Amino acid sequence: MASERALKLGAVASVGALMALTAVADVMSAAPEARRIVLCGLAGLVPATVLWQCLRALAPRAPRMEPQASTPSPGRELSDALLALEARLEHAPMALFSIGNAAGPGAVAPLNASARRLLAPGRASAPQELHQLLAAQTAGQRQLISFDTERGVERALVAVAALTMQGVAQRLAAVMPVESELEAEALNAWRELVQVLTHEIMNSLTPVASLSRTACGLLDEAAEGLPADIHADLGTALDAISRRAASLVDFVGSYRSLSTVAQAQPQRVLLEDLFERLSMLLAPQWQALGGRVVFSVEPASLAVMIDPGQLEQALINLLKNAAEAITGKAPEAQVRARLSRGGRLRIEVSDNGPGVPEALAAHIFTPFFSTKKQGRGIGLAMVRHLVHANGGTVRYARSVSAGARFTLTF
Repeated sequence: MASERALKLGAVASVGALMALTAVADVMSAAPEARRIVLCGLAGLVPATVLWQCLRALAPRAPRMEPQASTPSPGRELSDALLALEARLEHAPMALFSIGNAAGPGAVAPLNASARRLLAPGRASAPQELHQLLAAQTAGQRQLISFDTERGVERALVAVAALTMQGVAQRLAAVMPVESELEAEALNAWRELVQVLTHEIMNSLTPVASLSRTACGLLDEAAEGLPADIHADLGTALDAISRRAASLVDFVGSYRSLSTVAQAQPQRVLLEDLFERLSMLLAPQWQALGGRVVFSVEPASLAVMIDPGQLEQALINLLKNAAEAITGKAPEAQVRARLSRGGRLRIEVSDNGPGVPEALAAHIFTPFFSTKKQGRGIGLAMVRHLVHANGGTVRYARSVSAGARFTLTF
């Protein structure tokens, strides 16, 4: 209060001083003199300045408003939530499809990027057939389905749920391809089975083979005390036992290779160089059969991180099977490497043979399965093992023309 009163008195005093200077200026105006008028003007600056400061200090000030955090409107919150939900749906790791009706046939539409990739060229070879397969699924069920792709038959787990949106009943189908996972689990199971079987069989066969050889030696030592016919029969029987035991040891040893493959040692491999080595190794054999094998890489600078020895062995096994399957004409095979969609390496091995019967295509990579009379069912099983060990997959794909076509993808 004291300061406010002093300001008011200062303002009144300043006004009085200005009035006094004005009166003096009026008196001087009768006999004007420039110097005196300038002095009066300068003297008036002091009370004018004091008056301005007093009035400024006495002027009421508007209360200062503290900035408040802006609160989003309910509409903005809903919009942000919808955008977040749409982003999660778009990048979901499984393919999502909407099916128009609650049951039976209906329009099928992809809902996210995974679904669109599944229908893109290079994946499902017949998208309409996949649509019909999905539309036939019943809500509330989980089922394993199969559909054709350019790499071969693909299996996927489908789960279907029913929902109603804006009064329209429809279904939501989630498709998760599981072919690679099932192959890996099956391969591990077969490897463990083969390891157990070979171990137990070898433990039994080894003493049988050893005892049969020992018995043959003892029989020769006791030949003088035995009738000739009995000695001959015993010799024949023991020789048969020894030969069969040795043959079974060799047979079981070949299967043991499935479970004793060394761990892959990947390194940067230029495919053109690898194919050149394979061509030098295999071309003479195919020429001796009156045929040929052609290798091609596109582009020529294509390289991959892989174990070169294991990839070479997988390709040799495939070409060996092709040469053995082609009869009655000159065998021909092609090995082509290129980049597929998504930047993955794709190697195709095709031939002009009879191909694989459709009923047997699902079993050709199974150990012990073979369509040859003297086959052991190891070649293609080893191919799958070597390819999976290097992070790839191998499929039997239907060839456009006659013959077999295998696709290796890394």
